[in-house]
Amino acid sequence: MLNREDRIKEILTRGVEQVIDFDHLKKRLFSKDRLRIKLGIDPTGSKIHLGRAIELWKLRAFQEMGHKIVLIIGDFTARIGDASDKKAMRRPLSVEEIKRNMKNYVQQVGKILDMSKVELHYNSEWLSKIKTDQLISIAQHFTAQQMIQRRNFKERWEKGKPIGLHELYYPIFQGYDSVMVHSDLELGGFDQLFNLKIGREMQKIFGQEPQDIMVLQMLFGLDGEKMSTSKGNTINLIDNPNDIYGKIMSMKDNLILDYFKLCTLEPMSEIDKINQQLKDKAVSPKDLKDRLARDIISLYYDKESADKAAKEFNIIFHEKKLPSQIKKVSIKQKKLGIIDLLLKASLAESRSEARRLISQGGVRIRLGNESAPVKDWKKEIVIKKGMVLQVGKRKFAQID
Repeated sequence: MLNREDRIKEILTRGVEQVIDFDHLKKRLFSKDRLRIKLGIDPTGSKIHLGRAIELWKLRAFQEMGHKIVLIIGDFTARIGDASDKKAMRRPLSVEEIKRNMKNYVQQVGKILDMSKVELHYNSEWLSKIKTDQLISIAQHFTAQQMIQRRNFKERWEKGKPIGLHELYYPIFQGYDSVMVHSDLELGGFDQLFNLKIGREMQKIFGQEPQDIMVLQMLFGLDGEKMSTSKGNTINLIDNPNDIYGKIMSMKDNLILDYFKLCTLEPMSEIDKINQQLKDKAVSPKDLKDRLARDIISLYYDKESADKAAKEFNIIFHEKKLPSQIKKVSIKQKKLGIIDLLLKASLAESRSEARRLISQGGVRIRLGNESAPVKDWKKEIVIKKGMVLQVGKRKFAQID
């Protein structure tokens, strides 16, 4: 158990890329001030992934030290969409999509934070009521050049790609959130730094002390790019334990250490040992991935679920057997196109995804001891009882 001084040191350093203003924040933490610590989450998807959970676990550390966590669900800002890491104008979400995405958001956050102690807001509370003259008054403090100079806008400008006027207002709206909740500290990923700085400027405009900023390290997805809902390269908090285990086991070895540091509660002293083991090749990366997967599943489920997931993985990948439990699907037709079959079995979310999976060689049909890939997305399948559909290495469905 860390003492108070070491806990503050870990809060300020573990998984932290940058702090503005470091000395000011450190002084406030040691002075035992009770800070209002803000995090905004736009419900751009229905599931919270491990990359976003990094910020939630940092909030948990602050919460355990008695600070007030202010969580803002960006139901208004999601209509615009944050352009922080986008190379093209993103499609705005409809109100219906946002409501659908938010349905289980708070419950997912509750896997990490004590929601009974969280101050929860939806930013439509104030942004839907802001008047045009007030918005113009605020916008006068910023310039188009200032907004365009942010890295991804500059790249799009130089390549002749469109930049929506509505996108330029996103940082202002996020900064206004900080004003409305009187934020002392705001957390975000490195791609959020521009928005977070605008929050400081907004508070100055409204006569408030500017919030400190804590920028956290980005988590890479299994494809080596930033983990992002829009990229589909995520490991989600509510994913099935078997899926979490399989995804972790498939990751590149060079991601192991970051995942231990950012996605588990292993003490830093233990992570230093793991780092040394990797350097000395004293332990197999496969064994470390097994430990990592069990750690992560135990955090969001329990140890028993982690053990079962490891056992199931061994059955499928080492013993080359079918999973012990396979989803059953009832198909009445005698013949069905492979795309329709994948959709009925819930092994693909859309026709375009089904075509992509087939073209990538990720779809197989197994019957008895026979197993064959499906290479033609126009192929009609003769339905037979007991037939097993396999997508990738971890998704199965059996015709009942």
